[in-house]
Amino acid sequence: MPSRPSRSQPVSWRIGWWIGRAIVIFLAGSVLWVLAYKWLPVPITATMVLDGNGITKDWTPLDRIDRTMVDAAIAGEDSRFCSHNGFDRQAMMQAFERNQQGGRIRGGSTISQQTAKNVFLWQGGGYFRKGLEAWFTVLIEQIWGKRRIMEVYLNVAETGIGTYGAEAGAQRYYNKSALHLSRLEAARIAAAFPQPKVREVVAVSGRQRRHGNAIAARSAVVRGQYDRCVYE
Repeated sequence: MPSRPSRSQPVSWRIGWWIGRAIVIFLAGSVLWVLAYKWLPVPITATMVLDGNGITKDWTPLDRIDRTMVDAAIAGEDSRFCSHNGFDRQAMMQAFERNQQGGRIRGGSTISQQTAKNVFLWQGGGYFRKGLEAWFTVLIEQIWGKRRIMEVYLNVAETGIGTYGAEAGAQRYYNKSALHLSRLEAARIAAAFPQPKVREVVAVSGRQRRHGNAIAARSAVVRGQYDRCVYE
């Protein structure tokens, strides 16, 4: 980076210098931030800070979370988790086509994208935030790898009002550790991921019950076939 610009230089050149400096600082800082979380537990996220319902969480290593929870997350949120590079173009195209037909807007975000957003950014849309999300998604795919992405995801994803992570969800809904979740219990938690503040996990009925049952059925197929990148 050139030395600090002087007042004798054109204003446009000085503005460009400061913009370039800011970009370099952001790129270097974001890489270091991602590197730190490759090994360190994520202490808190913007979503947690802004949650007016308090925070219940319990960071839990992946080897202390039952594989049924991993399979349920893949079955419910990102069936091609192990085969994409962070972006599922097929899912995005399908979401685009559905949205063109009207009705409720649906996204095509992968677990990697959701993790990048949850850990480093804030909730909500906008092209600027989506651009940052894409950048952090590339970084965690390259620096963390699939197993770490899944581990972080299952520790920061909201599983209920003021409840974050699979362990806190398991304790809240089933009074047990995430290490001992049944396939159906894990599926019911995963079914609430898209709308954790409004979707029930226990005593569910109707559409939500059917959705959880479908995830449980799909998660049996995920085991050993679509979750290998997490356990290899």
